[in-house]
Amino acid sequence: MMRLGALIALMIVALELNAQTRFPANGSTSVNPDVRLRLAFDRAPVIGKSGFIRLFDAANDRLVDQIDMSVPPGPTGNATGAALTAPYISSPYPYATLPTGRTNANTRAGTPTAGAEPPPGGYQLSIIGGFTDGFHFYPVTVDGNTAIIQLHHNLLAYGKTYYVKVDADVFPSPESRFAGISGDWRFSTKAASAAPAPDATRLVVSTDGSGDFNTIQGAMDFIPDHGTKRVTVQVRSGVYHEIVYFRNKDNVTIQGEAPGAVRVTYANSEVFNPHPVNLKTNELPGTYPSRRATFAVDNSNGIHLVNLILENTVYGQAEGLLITGNRNILSHVHVIGSGDALQVNGPTYILDSELTGAGDSILGRGPTFFERCTLRSTGVFMWIRNTDANHGNVFKDCKFIGAGPQPTTLARSPKNNASTYPYAEAVLLNCTLSGIAPEGWGPADQGGNVHFWEFHSLNADGTSADVRQRVAWSRQLDAIRDAEIIRNYSNPVFVLGGWTPEL
Repeated sequence: MMRLGALIALMIVALELNAQTRFPANGSTSVNPDVRLRLAFDRAPVIGKSGFIRLFDAANDRLVDQIDMSVPPGPTGNATGAALTAPYISSPYPYATLPTGRTNANTRAGTPTAGAEPPPGGYQLSIIGGFTDGFHFYPVTVDGNTAIIQLHHNLLAYGKTYYVKVDADVFPSPESRFAGISGDWRFSTKAASAAPAPDATRLVVSTDGSGDFNTIQGAMDFIPDHGTKRVTVQVRSGVYHEIVYFRNKDNVTIQGEAPGAVRVTYANSEVFNPHPVNLKTNELPGTYPSRRATFAVDNSNGIHLVNLILENTVYGQAEGLLITGNRNILSHVHVIGSGDALQVNGPTYILDSELTGAGDSILGRGPTFFERCTLRSTGVFMWIRNTDANHGNVFKDCKFIGAGPQPTTLARSPKNNASTYPYAEAVLLNCTLSGIAPEGWGPADQGGNVHFWEFHSLNADGTSADVRQRVAWSRQLDAIRDAEIIRNYSNPVFVLGGWTPEL
């Protein structure tokens, strides 16, 4: 006969095996179809390399989605050999009809239902924002003691009841004390009648499910392409563990609840999600074929980003924000990345914002007007690649803080191997500099077309910066002789090609 103490101990362990908190809670109703599943433990769980996460339609036990944890999330080193030229998928996914009945280019990654399982020897794969070559992704991420499960995009529908099965091997550590979930985790999504109206001009995103969507991506997928009426996406405070990628959206405001209260974060990079092999160039008009940013705005116009932290957490070519389009605005946005932390292609106005990067921290073709911004970089601040068709980067009343162990420079040579940009332009007006090398700028071998210009640069204490050792190809603007240049470049309308930015 089992002794009483041993029996009590066994009962405690049995209770602990099922003590994790589930989101949505078992039996929940009115769940958003873009929900991220969460399991909370009493300590940080360990993510396994085997086992399955499955989602079933409770009406007919149909397998809706499946994640095989033995498939690695994505590459961890640069591709070589056949992998260098192999596409993510052998053929594009078919177009999908969204639960609202509208059809667009958002395709469904599916595993069992769409016939698009990762190829043998491949990586986890999902479609985000209609990018049909797919994205590698982490099916499970850990934030503190909580495991966040990302199902494949756009597979859940309104007005359905689902149940979840999770193998014990998904969280194998004894510290997790996880016995698996065998189907007793059920929830129902909102009725279709409770979905936002197709022409809604205000959408709410909240991680707790109290808004119209749980994810920013869910809201952006819902918004029609090239809309003429402005749509405001209000994002409630929280941490959003997601890659956000959207293209062909116009006149959308994505606004966090308060400055510093909304963080979008992910570990993405050119290694983890490289350029598609059939679109290696980054100079194609109308699209930017890059998957490596945490937050990417592609071929979109009139996008306003307000009160957001956009963070990429890995080292390498890893933007926090990559934005391509026309007449886009950032206000009170903190972009955090590595090399190429911020990339801007197309007229963009950035005010009262911050940047944290690790070298070539500002990349792109411009034109971009920065006003009252604080920029930190451990390496050279920018590689600007504008042509003579538009201006480059102009900074007014900004702070440049060299954050590395050694002083750095403001911009490097516009020439990089076979790529060269002889009209590169970076202009600083009334900017405060600290941690900047005496020469100020990197080498330039493009003749007189490069504009590496400064006017009234200051030290952190407000005194005039010592610019006597600046490189010969840079220029110090004179208040009298260059008054017209200073006046023009102080005007966003001049820099941004005639567009007057207004939030």
